[in-house]
Amino acid sequence: MYSFRQMKENLQFLQAFLKNPLKVGAIAPSSPELAAEMLQGITPDENNIVLELGVGTGAITKFLADVTPNRESYLGLELDADLVKTINEKLPEMNVICGNAAEAYSIHSELGLGKVRYLVCCLPFVSLPKEISESILVEIEKFMDEGCELRIFQYAHGYYLPPAIKLREWMRDRYGKSRRSPLVLKNVPPAFTLTWSTV
Repeated sequence: MYSFRQMKENLQFLQAFLKNPLKVGAIAPSSPELAAEMLQGITPDENNIVLELGVGTGAITKFLADVTPNRESYLGLELDADLVKTINEKLPEMNVICGNAAEAYSIHSELGLGKVRYLVCCLPFVSLPKEISESILVEIEKFMDEGCELRIFQYAHGYYLPPAIKLREWMRDRYGKSRRSPLVLKNVPPAFTLTWSTV
């Protein structure tokens, strides 16, 4: 049954999208089915943390909370201060801060948390400006160079758009072909998850 909380979450996500469509990139939060695909096999601890880029309304984060043993095993970055405030009220046990994914490596270093073993990226690369995408990929590369598993998703309708193809080519040239999930139909819009690993 569609709950009031889900309706409120969807409304807040839509408001964030309307305020800044290029940075949000979708009109609804990720579904539980997409979250399940995104988090398969992710088992963080204090020495092998999970870093989430683009927390949004916490659609993925609330499922990460189920597999994260404590606050020191997780770091979430979200650029929208209103969304950060909301997610910290909903999930106070998670370590979500207002920060730019293009500065993720230095933010993580300054916080003194464990090694980033899992990188869950929920950013809309297909709709981000080229210079922003490239600056975030530079940060991702730093974590991958230290041994990391990266997981992203791409919407089916944009999978063969030039920015999506370019992103996959950029990753393939450095880390080989991705492991792609079946199409997650129970998501708006349907999406694939893609995984690369240097562990």
